This record gives sequence, structure tokens and C-alpha cells, in this order.
Amino acid sequence: MSKARHGSRLAFLAAVTCALGVAPAHAAEVPTQPGPPQSQAGEAIAYSKQHPHSAPPGVNDFTCHPDAAHPRPVVLVHGSDGSAYANWAGLSPKLKAAGYCLFALNYGQRPGTEHYGMETMTEGAHELDDFVSQVLSVTGASKVDVIGHSQGATVARYYINRLGGAAHVNRWIGLASPTYGGTFFGIATAVTSVPGGSELIERFGSEALAEQVQGSEFLTALNTPSDTVAGVDYTTIGTRYDEVIQPYTNVALHDPGATNILVQDLCPIDQTGHFNLPYDPYTQQLVLNTLDPTHAVVPPCTFVPLGTGIAGVIIASNF
Repeated sequence: MSKARHGSRLAFLAAVTCALGVAPAHAAEVPTQPGPPQSQAGEAIAYSKQHPHSAPPGVNDFTCHPDAAHPRPVVLVHGSDGSAYANWAGLSPKLKAAGYCLFALNYGQRPGTEHYGMETMTEGAHELDDFVSQVLSVTGASKVDVIGHSQGATVARYYINRLGGAAHVNRWIGLASPTYGGTFFGIATAVTSVPGGSELIERFGSEALAEQVQGSEFLTALNTPSDTVAGVDYTTIGTRYDEVIQPYTNVALHDPGATNILVQDLCPIDQTGHFNLPYDPYTQQLVLNTLDPTHAVVPPCTFVPLGTGIAGVIIASNF
């Protein structure tokens, strides 16, 4: 795509935003430079670092209009220090092939960097709110379905539960959602138990990371009095081998309207973890089944070794 065409699309989105009367303090980036499909999280992260404004395959085609078979656009929300491309370059081609109109944003940008998902989750949710309004306006759809990974799942749930997003969202799907937070192998809870601990996590990680610790004020408020609201179908997909959310049961929602799926309950030999979940073929089919349960397909259950993809994620994230 030429720079001129890329710029014209961003200008078009800005015009839509103005027409809606929205003036966010921090507008999300809308990536439109097409990137190739990926089968591993590490390779996707490495590509996104080299091509920081890439869009996952089939995503952010603003000429796409939903059809009768798939009447709702699907909005993809990345995780902490991630990006639309890094999270969704494996799942998006399958969703596109199934006939969905796909859209994704890069939210929570740390000023002066190419790092996203770094600001507070409240800020991220406001950016998502603006973006969903744009998607609905451009596509003419009445509602969207939202898929979030890790922090992105909670950002999307805050948008739905606290910012009126329930009126615009039919289905929420959370992959490795930090619904009730993580202890990060006990490290985070130990740090936050001492004075100034949360500030240390914010300093060396991000504000959003501190908000995802088990027992954080943010999560406590979001889940009170209910972690769901009426009118939206909620589905969490988690893994017993989550490297971030411990205990892994903290991904589950507790209140009405929620379905909680644990990969290993259905396929015990799939030991995929937190970072690999969006790239795990079994999980990808579960997402497709959740979006369109009338055409659900039982995915083949194949062995996925413990720690799959972790080395690639570490190398790509740090070198």
C-alpha cells in the first residue's frame, strides 16, 4: 500500500471521528500496512518490531461490509506491550477466510515509543470505544463482536461494562483474560504487598501491568458488583499452563452470561500457554466456534508441548 493511500485512510478515519463528535486525548493508531500471516507469536513480534505499523492479514479493510452470514464485524484487541499484528497475525487469516470483516487498533501507546498497551486500561477502553464507533459507522453494522487477548480482554470488558459498550457488542471473547488478575508466580503480589510496590511495577512495567495484578483496585472495581452485564455473551478461553495468570482459574468469569472454557478440559495434550494461545490451532477453532456456534467444528486434538513459543517470544521481545 502506498504512503498516500495509507495516509488517506487515516485521514478518513479522523474525519469519521470528528463527525461523531469524538475528541479522544489519545487516539488509537489504526494500522493499515498489510503484513504476512504468522504461525508463531515470536515471529509475529519480530516482524512487528521491524514493521511497526503493520496490520494483521485481512484486518482494517474499511471497504468490507458484513453479510447476512456474518452480520457483525469482529474487533481484535491486543495485549500488554503488544500490537494488533503481534497478537493477531495467526488468527486473523482464519477469521477472514471464514467471511468476517475484521478490525484492530493499536491502543495505549507510551508517548515517544512504538510500545502499545502501556497506558491505563481505562485509557485503552476509551480508545476502543472511539474505534468501535468508527467501525460501526463505516460498516453500517448495529453491533460488533470483540476478541481480546490478555490485557486486551479486560480493556474490552471495561468498555462493555463501564462505558456503555454493551449496547454495541453482541459477543465478548477473552483469551487468557486477567479477569481476576495474576500473581505472576507470586512475584507481583509480593511486590505490591510492600509500600510503593505498585509504583515499582508501573515504573519497570506499565500502569496497565500493575492494574492486572490479583487484587488490584482496578480489577476489584470492575468486577463489583458483577463481572458481566446483561445483553452480552461472554466467553473466556484459558489454559491450565498460563505463564502469566496464576492461579489459572482467575481467567474465569463468575456471573450470568458467561461461558468459561479451559483448553485442557477438551484437549488434555494441548499444553499451550498464555502467549501461544492466539496462535494455537485448537484455540483458534474454539474462537471460530464461539463466533458461529451453529457451524461449530470439533478441532483435532494434537500434542502441544509445555512452553511452546516461549523462547521465540523472549528472544523477539528483547533482541
